[in-house]
Order: sequence, then C-alpha cells, then structure tokens
Amino acid sequence: MARKNSTLRAVTAAVDAETRLHDDHHLSLRLWLRMLACTNRIEGIVRQNLQARFATTLPRFDLMAQLERAPAGLKMSELSQRLMVTGGNVTGITDGLEKEKLVVREVDSSDRRVFRVRLTAEGQRQFRRMASEHEEWVIALFEGLTHRQKQQLAELLGELKGRIQSAAPPTAAGERERQ
Repeated sequence: MARKNSTLRAVTAAVDAETRLHDDHHLSLRLWLRMLACTNRIEGIVRQNLQARFATTLPRFDLMAQLERAPAGLKMSELSQRLMVTGGNVTGITDGLEKEKLVVREVDSSDRRVFRVRLTAEGQRQFRRMASEHEEWVIALFEGLTHRQKQQLAELLGELKGRIQSAAPPTAAGERERQ
C-alpha cells in the first residue's frame, strides 16, 4: 500500500509540475499577445492622430525624430539602421520630406560619395509641434494607470528587454532595437 501511495504521489507531482509548466507557457503567450495588442492599438491611435492633425505618417514622424536627435544630420545608411527599414524606404520618405523643405540632403564632408540628411529650420519647427502633441497622446493613453503602476510596468518591461537581448541571437540584418 505504501508503494502504491508513493507512486500516486510521484505521478501527481509530475502532473502538477507539467500543469504548472503548461500554465506558465500559456501565461507567457498571453502576456506576449497582450503586449502586442497594446502596442498595435497605441500605434494605430498615433498613426490616426498624425494623419488627422498633421497630414503625415508614422514613418515620416519616426525619420524626423531620428534627425531631431542628430542636429548634424545622419547618413542615409544610419537612418536605415535606426529605423530598421531598407534604404529604399528611407530614400522615399526623405524625398517627400525634402520636397516639402522639411529636410535637406548635404554631401558628407568626410566622404563626398555619401549624403547626410538633416532637418531644416522649418522641419525642426514642425517636428517640435508634432512631438509635443504625440507626447500628449501617449500620456493620455496611460492616464488610467497610477504613477506606481507605470513605474512597475516600466521596470518589468526593462527587465524583460534585458533578458530577451541577452538570450536572443543577433539577427542576420543586424537589427537594432527601438527605445
């Protein structure tokens, strides 16, 4: 009888461990899907607001944001890497912004074969206006959370980001993460 009880306990423990493992995997998938849903929803709202308020797109906003952080300008290849898009995408966006006189292409002083792109004074003015409203939109989306909840979420996501970066092999394209 004692042997039967120990076997039953061992089977029960194995089933419980498997259930916990399955539940943890299931929870991890649920978390990933929830983060993805939140990201997609926030991005959708930002896209809609950029279009409605400024008749612009998120890729144009993102390119201008990168240039705003680099007053001396960036090479096209640097923009491509930072935005994680192809050179052709960067060229197309830059062409449109250049036609509107929001950016300018200049020959790089250290390599005359390369162009640097930088915001014009008008581009800086327009970006600051868009960035200010963009910040307000994002703040409004997180309004329902307390300050402590936002801190906890930021800390947990920071920890997750660190674990993912240390566990994930580098991609073939040399993908860089967004902040």
